[in-house]
Amino acid sequence: MSIEVKPLSQNEWLVTVKAGTTTQHRVRVTLDDLRRVGGEDVSAERLLEASFRFLLDRESNTSILSSFDLPVIGRYFPEFEKEIRRYLTRD
Repeated sequence: MSIEVKPLSQNEWLVTVKAGTTTQHRVRVTLDDLRRVGGEDVSAERLLEASFRFLLDRESNTSILSSFDLPVIGRYFPEFEKEIRRYLTRD
């Protein structure tokens, strides 16, 4: 499985997950989201890659919404903002 993150605009990203089925997801990440969730020195690309690893540990790529704002993850998985730090430190 692979996760590819490409910018579409300043706050919108296209995340492609290649697994059994390839899926694409448009995700909006504001600067405030990036700072609150990822911290001061984490890029949006790195935060999104870690966020998708978090999601893929819990559901298949075909179950992930095709378009969403990053904070929506926390509505489905309340542990997201606590757990994402661990995912950011993994290689």
